[in-house]
Order: sequence, then structure tokens, then C-alpha cells
Amino acid sequence: MTMPDNRQLLQEMNERSREVFRRVVESYLSSGAPVGSRSLTRDFSEKVSAATIRNVMQDLEYMGLLESPHVSAGRVPTQQGLRIFVDGLLEVNPVAVTDREMLDATRNSNERDVATMLDRVSGALSTLTRGASLVLAPKHEAAIRQVEFVSLSPERALVVLVFADGHVENRVFTPPPGLTPSAMREAANFLNAMANGLTVSQLRQRMQSQITTRRQEIDALAGDLVERGLAIWENEGEAQERLIVRGRANLLEQTDEENLSRIRELFEDLERKRDIAEFLELTEKGEGVRIFIGSENRLFSLTGSTLVVSPYMNADRKIVGAVGVIGPTRLNYGRIVPIVDYTAQLVGRMLNDLGSE
Repeated sequence: MTMPDNRQLLQEMNERSREVFRRVVESYLSSGAPVGSRSLTRDFSEKVSAATIRNVMQDLEYMGLLESPHVSAGRVPTQQGLRIFVDGLLEVNPVAVTDREMLDATRNSNERDVATMLDRVSGALSTLTRGASLVLAPKHEAAIRQVEFVSLSPERALVVLVFADGHVENRVFTPPPGLTPSAMREAANFLNAMANGLTVSQLRQRMQSQITTRRQEIDALAGDLVERGLAIWENEGEAQERLIVRGRANLLEQTDEENLSRIRELFEDLERKRDIAEFLELTEKGEGVRIFIGSENRLFSLTGSTLVVSPYMNADRKIVGAVGVIGPTRLNYGRIVPIVDYTAQLVGRMLNDLGSE
């Protein structure tokens, strides 16, 4: 049986169910205490009995959106319930004037160092939200001294970049399916041999250039065999392409055999370079930005916590980092979300100011 997704669950709720659900979540986020049917009845927009509210809450519990901490207690939202509330029912408040002034004050400094500036912003964000602030700095763009890949799980890998200026940066990415630790080591060894003096983007450009060169060499050697009908392409130009020899071995001249041997070597080199180029592209993209609630937060392994992050951009509208807050799942999302969003916009403007001077 296919479980309904969050959007479908929200659509299945009638107006009364939505209001009960919203009030339960808002009351829980405000007080931290389970919410009973009698307390909801007093503040409800229409005259309904506690029994009616209780039945609605039971339906919401059956849908997996509410749960009872104890048999006789009221209800609290589940992790899925919080996710639906944040994605579909959250009413975001404007950033308070005092909050905006505290954040803006971090900009009124003559400090020109990016790390110090981000540290000031992080401190202000932590003070305002009473949570642990998180600031992902802009990716470093300098000559690489060393690259290392580390497998974290089948779906997660870490690249450690050591730059020539001594800066060290870790980036998490999703590796191609079936990639082994030995293949990662081989990729790192290959990149370290040619990375001297190049940035990540320059290294990726060099890899693409070598891939194009190898492809041209293969085409030149294979062209004569294909033209003479001794070989055909299968999936030409794709990652799974193959050159299939059609003629008998004794029909091939010695030169043909030498060309085929060379083509096999070039194909192996081409495949390796394609894999490494994909590694580099994933390395450049790094970790995507999203909001985690509770056990969704695998990156930090903080079950029972929420991570609210917002990206910030440079003058070219390219995402270069993110700021966020880590706190309990019982977070004042209506206040925290706009503060994090405003902080991200502020950091983007501050970085652009530094870059224009």
C-alpha cells in the first residue's frame, strides 16, 4: 500500500481538521505541553463540543500527524506533522525592528576579513534565536595542494580540499552509485598528480579538455575501421559506448590490431577521466541547502533537533554559502524562519560590499 505524501495529507484535511491541527501545533510550539480537546474548545472559531474536537484529533493521530505522549494526556505533533505545518500552514511574521537592528549592526564595522564578519553574524544570530547558529562560509577558490575523498556511507562521501594557502575545506556530496573506496583513492591520486597550482574549477576544465582530446583520438583511430565495415559503434557518444569489431580476427591486419589495442587503452583512460570529472563537478556543487526536522537531520545526527538554513548569494546570484540555526523541534518557526532568511540576504550584501572595494 502506498503511503500518501504530505501534500496529499494536507488536501485530505477539511477546514475543521486543519484548524484543529494548526492550533495543536501552535499551542505546542508556544508552551511545549501536550494539547487537550477542552483547551481547544475554548478558543475555537465555531461552537463545537470537546467530543467533536477529540474525534478530529483522533483522526489526525490516525493520519500520523499527532501523537499522545501518555495514555491520558493531550496530543503533540509528530515529526511528519511538524513538517506539514512548516511546509503548508506556517504563517511567517515580519522580522521585528529590534531583531533587524541587531543584525544590521554587524554590518557597521570597518572589518574587512570575511571570517571575522561571518563570526559577528553568527554571534548575533545565536543571540537572537537562542539556538546554535550555523554559518557555511563561501567556498574557497584557490590553488589546490591536496585532494582526499572519504566514504561516509553508500549515499554520502566527503572531499577534503587542502589549498596552497593552508586553508582546509570539507564538502559533503552524493557519490555515483556503486563507487568503491578504492576508486575514490585512485581518483584522489590522479587529481593530486595534476592539481598543482590549479583551482577546483580550473582542474575540472583541464579534465574536460583531456576528455575531449581522448575522444578525438578514439574517433580518428576507429574511423577507418568503421568506414571499412570492420567495426560499428554501439551507443556512440554515451557513457556506455562500445566499438564492436564485426570482422574475423584473421581479416584484420597487424595495423588494425595495433589500432584496436590503442583504442582499448584510450577507452579505459576516457572512462576514468569521465568518472573523475563527475567527482569534480560534485565537489564544486557541495552540499545542497534544505530544512531538516528531527531525524531528517542525518548530516548532524541530532534527532529531536531542527536545522533551519537559508542560502546566500554573490553578485552573480550564485549560491556561495548558507546561514542557519540549530534548535529543538519545538521552535518558533514563524519568527526564526524570517530571521534566518533576512540574515542570509544581509550576508550576501556584506560579501558583495567587500568584493566591490
